[in-house]
Amino acid sequence: MAEHRDDEAPIRPYDKPAGGWDALKASWQALRRQDAVLRGPGTLLRTNQPTGFDCPGCAWPDRNPHSTFEFCENGVKAVANESTGKRVTAAFFAEHPVAWLAEQSDEFLEAQGRLTEPMVYDPGSDRYVPIGWDAAFAKIAAALNALASPDEAIFYTSGRTSNEAAFLYQLFVRAYGTNNLPDCSNMCHEPSGVAMTEQIGSGKGSVTLDDFERADAIFVFGQNPGTNHPRMLGELRRAAKRGCRIVVFNPLRERGLERFTDPQSPAEMLGGGSTAIASHYFQPRIGGDLAVALGMAKVVIEHADAESEPHATEGAALDRAFIAANTQGYDDFADLVRETAWPEIERESGLSRVQIAQAAQVYLDSGATILCWGMGITQHRRSVATLQTFLGLLLLRGNIGKPGAGPCPVRGHSNVQGDRTMGIYEKPSPTFLDRLGAEFGFAPPRADGFDTIAAIEAMRDGHGRVFFAMGGNFAAATPDTALTHAALRNCALTVQVSTKLNRSHVVHGREALILPCLGRTEIDQQAGGLQAVTVEDSMSMVHLSSGMNAPASTTLLSEPAIVARLAAATLPNSGIPWLSMIEDYDRIRDRIARVIPGFEDFNARVRHPGGFHLHHPCRERVFPTPSGKARFFAHALVDRMHSAGETVGGASAPIDPPATSSGPKPLLQLMTVRSHDQYNTTVYGNDDRYRGVHGLRRVCFISRADLDAQGLADGEHVDLVSVWHDGERVAPDFRLIAYDIPPGCLAAYFPETNALVPLDHHAERARTPASKSIPVRLQRRSVTA
Repeated sequence: MAEHRDDEAPIRPYDKPAGGWDALKASWQALRRQDAVLRGPGTLLRTNQPTGFDCPGCAWPDRNPHSTFEFCENGVKAVANESTGKRVTAAFFAEHPVAWLAEQSDEFLEAQGRLTEPMVYDPGSDRYVPIGWDAAFAKIAAALNALASPDEAIFYTSGRTSNEAAFLYQLFVRAYGTNNLPDCSNMCHEPSGVAMTEQIGSGKGSVTLDDFERADAIFVFGQNPGTNHPRMLGELRRAAKRGCRIVVFNPLRERGLERFTDPQSPAEMLGGGSTAIASHYFQPRIGGDLAVALGMAKVVIEHADAESEPHATEGAALDRAFIAANTQGYDDFADLVRETAWPEIERESGLSRVQIAQAAQVYLDSGATILCWGMGITQHRRSVATLQTFLGLLLLRGNIGKPGAGPCPVRGHSNVQGDRTMGIYEKPSPTFLDRLGAEFGFAPPRADGFDTIAAIEAMRDGHGRVFFAMGGNFAAATPDTALTHAALRNCALTVQVSTKLNRSHVVHGREALILPCLGRTEIDQQAGGLQAVTVEDSMSMVHLSSGMNAPASTTLLSEPAIVARLAAATLPNSGIPWLSMIEDYDRIRDRIARVIPGFEDFNARVRHPGGFHLHHPCRERVFPTPSGKARFFAHALVDRMHSAGETVGGASAPIDPPATSSGPKPLLQLMTVRSHDQYNTTVYGNDDRYRGVHGLRRVCFISRADLDAQGLADGEHVDLVSVWHDGERVAPDFRLIAYDIPPGCLAAYFPETNALVPLDHHAERARTPASKSIPVRLQRRSVTA
């Protein structure tokens, strides 16, 4: 892939609030870049509306009743890119061999426009050439049916897949005979599901938008909503303006969490005003959040131990009645917290006892607290332990199951949570399989399938021979880039269901197909008439989504139609009415209603304005765990098994502050982040406005203290070299940018830094790549390198 180096590209620190006129300007520019100026505004007015479509960007929920403008700057970019007037036709592929496309940047591939017809790779010309739909399905079916075992096939799912498509997809995969259903959850919020399911009996957050209106305090850990979920800033702004305390923990100073000008507020826009978001902003060291949570719990328990009337309820540090009635494991948790020494907490968190006590006092003063987190928490080796300590902190004061309180994992893609609800999971429960088999008259496979890490290992080792991706950009989203690319190329066949060109189309198996599909913004016409799909947002609201634009090509199929036609071609004798179900998606929803609890009377309930909320038992303080109670987990701050500089799965022990004397330089800890012109692996442009970066992506944010300690200069170019049990990995040519980040910590964009993450460096028990904690050294490059 072509590298871009520009020493003249400007770095301009951004001193304005997030949002405001710059957000509107960037939105207009996005429409212009995509030739979507004429139909773009009309399309945007249907974004996240009851009679419109769900934004193909993030999973933040919608207000009900809805406002006229239910979109943000990055939502505009997502909609503009899908509504683009640009097209990738057969003529484009005839002109460009795959080897040439592979040398282009991710931004270039994305910018070419919408895919228009199914294509098959021709190795003789190194080009994709047209293929008819029937021939494409026959080719895939033949490859699947020729495998020695269904477990040699891998079926990946992106988070933007609708409920209807996801349900049909997992049904097809299980009727075919495997549970190999890795999905993007494996790479982002899997630790949230693992931690919360063990602890409270549900892997979903318990709060709704109404709770944001009632909270006295909101804690935000490891999250940058200004770029990743900009509509969340509106909720935080409303909360801040009514006096809610918002406490932020993030190694980077993120502009959206400091000040925000709401583009929908005439007073702020015309008056030049803004709203302060964070009442407290703390910058822990990378991976220091477990120590922060233990420190806050220590303050709470110290207050409780000092209370003269320990059984009083008014103003008490602990909700003792809640703990006694609804939890187990408190004594072990409290003992661990008491035994954890403050010097250890300070060293591991990177914060002082005074700072942690300030945050804890906000928590003690709050009658109702929400705790939010993002991938800055989940992509660490000990992410499950960290999250279970977060929830322990909430349980101490009864902050689950009361208005204005609860855990809030803020997930990314607009239906990533819904896909899991629909059965996209490599470890399905026996109860789900029983219901699915009874509904469709077959015996689903019972053995666990491959998650993302296992899928890559299987392809690498020759045990995964066919790879089918329902959306996404697997080649760019995954860790250990060289290994993953080699694994994909080791497949006999790779198939990508996509709307736009991306890296996964040029990193393919010996045979390869591209199947272009309808986007969220487009009309879906089936035999039974116009169709709508459904999605589930990050707060368990399920609602309809129906496009309004003419399809980018008359050749495109919907995702449910692609799945059904492939299933009919592969399993002609299954007895499942694949083609009948896609004539009218109500038929799919009727099946969902009979298989998945909570979706009873699905078709009627989802047609109510705003849809319906899936029941969350924890909201009523019902905890569906084996014991029927929520559980405290006592996780030691320092993992004694892996201390003293040892490594496990490539994960180094905690780093020390930067050296100041001569001698070997210490390893620094790198976390991967998105730029503001990016959504997951989709790169819209090379600017990162809020961090002051323009025209560059290969940058590395570093503290002044580390520049001095390393003998390097702001603007100098280095190679990032990660250090592991199996050797070193290199990501070349990054420009250093002095930034407000704790000493010992670095940040750089993915997917450029995915190459630094070994496949076995992942979260304990959740196996999410630990991309937010990469030990690296900086290797100076010559000026002419």
